[in-house]
Amino acid sequence: MVEWLSVVAIALLSLGLTAQVRRYALSRSLMDVPNGRSSHSIPTPRGGGVAIVIAFVLAMFLLAWEERVSSSTLVAVVGAGGLVALIGFMDDHGHIAARWRLLGHFAAAGWALAWLGGLAPLEFFGVTLDLGIVGLILAAFYLVWMLNLYNFMDGIDGIASIEAVTVCGGIALVYAWGGFADLIWGPLLLASAVMGFLYWNFPPARIFMGDAGSGFLGIVLGVLSLQAAWVAPQLLWAWLILLGVFIVDATVTLIRRLLRGDKVYEAHRSHAYQFASRFYGKHLPVTLAVGLINLVWLLPLAVWVVVFGGDGLLGILIAYVPLIALALKFDAGRLETD
Repeated sequence: MVEWLSVVAIALLSLGLTAQVRRYALSRSLMDVPNGRSSHSIPTPRGGGVAIVIAFVLAMFLLAWEERVSSSTLVAVVGAGGLVALIGFMDDHGHIAARWRLLGHFAAAGWALAWLGGLAPLEFFGVTLDLGIVGLILAAFYLVWMLNLYNFMDGIDGIASIEAVTVCGGIALVYAWGGFADLIWGPLLLASAVMGFLYWNFPPARIFMGDAGSGFLGIVLGVLSLQAAWVAPQLLWAWLILLGVFIVDATVTLIRRLLRGDKVYEAHRSHAYQFASRFYGKHLPVTLAVGLINLVWLLPLAVWVVVFGGDGLLGILIAYVPLIALALKFDAGRLETD
């Protein structure tokens, strides 16, 4: 009962904190002013993701106090997420060179992996494979890519929030149905912290998440997925399936821009979701579509892998092929001409 009350309390805390951050941003003129690379048309306060960070960090300490998460998971999540949020907060208030941001991101990933114990052995097609040091390197790049792709995908109203809520809610259901109920509280409380912010961020957004919030969400989701893999290998596959919309859109876009020789560190609006929002003339249909895909298409596949023993790699292939086709249909990574 206490845990469920905590879910409500964290949502209310995030709701109130976001209101305060919005007032602060307006008073300091911390506004996201539209330019040629923007997907919005009016100046909007930014930095609201700080509320998510504060609410979820408090929630993690509460979980640790009630012995719902291990001390190592607490230190991994709070340390890595806090560092990424700090870098994002500083970048929201000024500018940090890309190389220094990247160095900080890898430092955060290294911190998390040191406390998690690296990458758990992977299991696919009945084979268990321990990648050792190679796995550690891959896990570091995975975490850095997760936090950056989440930043890239936070480009229209509500999309990053809806993704976090539906992915975390979905994995909590997978945990409950698959016999891993002890793991549900981390994702549930993260979803709760984002729900409070979503009230202000739902299209049309009254405040944006900012780099502090999007980077924090990306690395925390990555850390929670790697932590779950140590409990059961198939849980990592379930996370990767549920995160498919963001992973596929960001990765396809990056690959196409790399092949074309673009400067991939420069701002752009050539993700599939950005082309889709311009096609429909508004953000809401695209944001809602992401949530619907997560719940109707990806969640059943994650359940199949964990609850019914489906192969994880096969599940990812089944999940991603239509997503790749959808990303290409909406021109992910295409050279912008308007």
